[in-house]
Amino acid sequence: MRLPGVVIDSYSVELEDEAGFAGDKATKGAFTEILDELRRAVRTGEDPLGDKPTREISRKRLDAIITKGDPHEAAIVHGAIENFAQQLKAVIKRFLKLKSWQDTQRIVVGGGFRDSRIGELAIARTNILLQVEEASVEIELLEGDPDEAALIGTAHLLPAWMLQGHDAMLAADIGGTNIRAGIVELNINKAADLSKAKVLDFERWTHAEQTDLSREKVIERLSEMLQGLAKSAAKRELRLVPVIGVGCPGLIHHDGTIKAGTQNLPGNWESKTFRLPQEIRSRVTRIGDHEPTVILHNDAVMQGLSQLPRMRDYPHWGVFTIGTGLGNARFTMCDDSDD
Repeated sequence: MRLPGVVIDSYSVELEDEAGFAGDKATKGAFTEILDELRRAVRTGEDPLGDKPTREISRKRLDAIITKGDPHEAAIVHGAIENFAQQLKAVIKRFLKLKSWQDTQRIVVGGGFRDSRIGELAIARTNILLQVEEASVEIELLEGDPDEAALIGTAHLLPAWMLQGHDAMLAADIGGTNIRAGIVELNINKAADLSKAKVLDFERWTHAEQTDLSREKVIERLSEMLQGLAKSAAKRELRLVPVIGVGCPGLIHHDGTIKAGTQNLPGNWESKTFRLPQEIRSRVTRIGDHEPTVILHNDAVMQGLSQLPRMRDYPHWGVFTIGTGLGNARFTMCDDSDD
């Protein structure tokens, strides 16, 4: 829970109410349900959005409706954005009542939903709703590409001395819909705080499109992705840190087991005998001349850490990742000299 420069006050919190998990009201699926309800409510004649089921309408199509669609189409989508923002506001207020989230000054919102115009508008609208109510917290969009944020965040798991003398490191982000892997160029010579870190090579696999996957097949594919990236780094003559940083949903134990939060992944990831770092290390056996260490942490924590250089003025801040589920983490800044 204590990392270089920051303390994790809590992460992967699951709040329940009479209707189930509160976080389920702030996911990509929740937005789809809201839009679907609005389409049914106004369907007195021809549906302005056509005959295609809501879940099959692409984000690109919805974004286009917002900017240049028919007024009736745009009004329905704007209505869904407003209703979703109201739900997200309520979820945030629930979190702010938790002891570990009190005095939070800023919340950064990332995840797949943020990577769309409708997502950006919903998050911005949520911030306005909170400001109108004179809430003490500000909401902002995660800076940079959400696909790359958790990869960059892995570098912040390591103390600065471990990164010295290296150009890059391998990282992976396991999500409920996609798995991402990449080479993170550290650029320590340009910025010691990793604010100039960036993803060079990047690979994304949408595993949710396949219905016959097992946990083992997922790990095999991820390991192949990492091995390919290691070869790419060698061709670039990059000096890789002999560490692989991995983000995954759920509560991560010190022994590498995972508790709760992996229900959207294929197979059983919460077995007491399953340790993801060991599984990866048994397949990716070398990075350069070294046997790699695999460090595992929560994926929302990883996305939050990518914003660490930009949060220096906020002693207490958090992150929400809106995707297949709602990831969350709350941080308190600390003096690097204490680590």
